[in-house]
Amino acid sequence: MWENYAAVLPANGWNWTAMWRRNYLAWKKAALVSILGNLADPMVYLFGLGTGLGLMVGRVEGMSYIAFLATGMVAASAMTASTFETIYAAFARMRDQRSWEAILYTQMTLGDVVLGEVAWAATKALLAGTAIAVVAAILGYAVWSSIPYVVPVIALTGIAFASLAMIVVALAPSYDYFIFYQTLILTPMLFLSGAVYPVTQLPGKVQQMATFLPLAHAIDLIRPAMFGRPAADVMFHLGILFIFGVLPFFVSTALLRRRLMS
Repeated sequence: MWENYAAVLPANGWNWTAMWRRNYLAWKKAALVSILGNLADPMVYLFGLGTGLGLMVGRVEGMSYIAFLATGMVAASAMTASTFETIYAAFARMRDQRSWEAILYTQMTLGDVVLGEVAWAATKALLAGTAIAVVAAILGYAVWSSIPYVVPVIALTGIAFASLAMIVVALAPSYDYFIFYQTLILTPMLFLSGAVYPVTQLPGKVQQMATFLPLAHAIDLIRPAMFGRPAADVMFHLGILFIFGVLPFFVSTALLRRRLMS
């Protein structure tokens, strides 16, 4: 029985870096295109909604609407970048390219492979989220000194959503099924977590629902920090993001082991 558990756990604290490095070497050949692609969607939201609705909405929670939206897009871009890297690129490496199968013939366990994939997706999230934060600071929608504080939160957000997406990878028969995760989970989460408008404007029941969404906790940490304000319940928000990063990781590795052995 121990062998079954050991197969889904990382063998040690450094094997996963080989998987991370493999993905990095493949990515850097098209790094610029990849970064621009990750920036496109949140920038459209930022300038499209921010400038358009901003003229009608005015100020939100003591800041301009475009500044409010910019802080939400930092967390949203981390969510999107890590999720898409996992459900498309990692899925391709597992099923189509069969890279995982080859790697598992080495001393690496499935836990090492999954941890490396999650860490790489979090790296992509870190690049995307930090880029949006820098753009917001350049445009005057955030303070420069806030960026070092939000970077760890962006990375933790990437880990949380990559772990969740890895469960989808383990369960989805094909790429066609990922659209359900995007439209039924990610898109509603974007609008219910305070990225586009304040959670306080939602009905009471929906506000309670938002407390269970990882994106809401990321935004509650990132938004105050980007304006140099103290965040409330920091350890609580970090703890929720940590749980979303750890528990889905073990669930996904167990599901992936069953899938790869079938």
